Amino acid sequence: MGASLNKKLEKVKWGEYKIGDLFEVLSSKKRFDANKVQVLKSGDYPYVVRMSSNNGQKGFINEDEKFLNEGNTISFGQDTATMFYQENPYFTGDKIKILKAKDKRFNKKNAQFFLSTMMKSFSSFSWGSSSFNVNIIEKQKITLPILKNEIDFDFMESFIAELETERVGELESYLTATGLKNYELTEEEKRAIRSFNKVEWKKYQMKYLFERINTKKLPYKAKELPKEPTGKYILPCLTSSFMNQGLNYFAPKENATILENVISIPSNSDVYRAYFQSREFTVLSDAYAIKWIYDDRELSKNQYLFTVPCINEVTDLPKYSYKNKLGGWNVVRNKFISLPIKNNKPDYEFMETLISAIQKLVIKDVVLCTNRKIDSAKCIVNKNSIEEIKKP
Repeated sequence: MGASLNKKLEKVKWGEYKIGDLFEVLSSKKRFDANKVQVLKSGDYPYVVRMSSNNGQKGFINEDEKFLNEGNTISFGQDTATMFYQENPYFTGDKIKILKAKDKRFNKKNAQFFLSTMMKSFSSFSWGSSSFNVNIIEKQKITLPILKNEIDFDFMESFIAELETERVGELESYLTATGLKNYELTEEEKRAIRSFNKVEWKKYQMKYLFERINTKKLPYKAKELPKEPTGKYILPCLTSSFMNQGLNYFAPKENATILENVISIPSNSDVYRAYFQSREFTVLSDAYAIKWIYDDRELSKNQYLFTVPCINEVTDLPKYSYKNKLGGWNVVRNKFISLPIKNNKPDYEFMETLISAIQKLVIKDVVLCTNRKIDSAKCIVNKNSIEEIKKP
């Protein structure tokens, strides 16, 4: 965070509040079972579940609108402590509570400030150990900026606006430095997209494509480790959590098996989602890492990224949960996944090109949004400068 924003935080007076004093903690109007509803890629109303990505939204479902939960609320996962601001009405899955603000000044502009302090308050929570009931949520305490003994909503909104402007500027610099601002598709990438439905696919058993990597057992428990890099605790640790790609703790590098550019999979979780880990990490517990062995070939980052959804198609299924476990590599190694082929071998070139094209299509929206944000910020700065000039 920029020095100017840190200085503003240092000058703030803080007050402590119970969540129950600020929000009504409500049960969802109806909890839908993912095994019994059809989850769609698009629709009128999102379906919010206990996942840590995409604002908790798994997709969309078409259900009776009388079961919609109000917008301008916070969805709270009871056994994951995942929480998101939901601007519009939404349906919910199991174990989601709805936090409805008692103060009408609560809105999209200040919600992220509330979320940040709430996440900090719940940060000591260990996934899977218990479930937050209404009483626990209501009694949890959070700190907020105050002015004249009242919550300072104006400060929160201006702070979030400045923070967003700062982050957008950093994103602009990153996109420029990495060359990601170029989102124009090459002819080869266009062909890969057009030919997708014509590609030939073949099923491969996982054990012939990947092998599990042996790692040293670390002498730590998750609850003993910091959640931020501190001192010699700088190596991200993999656990069964599906938040932050399973990397939520840090350990020393000493005596650890350091991995990178491999795929990680949880072995004891509520969500069995594989991730490509491009940076250094180590395995702590209830998860493992696999690497490509087929053709004695080393996969590129894009090729690994291509295989991840292929794996998730057979592991990340609604039927698997903490109670109905998928199991570890001894089970996954026997699963079959589909890959594109050419001359009866995995089509590495197609995998590389398609992921490159998808990245550009995704980054295009990011670049355009960034440009709009920057233009908007410039307008605000110019407006403020003009107002300063006008002052006598």
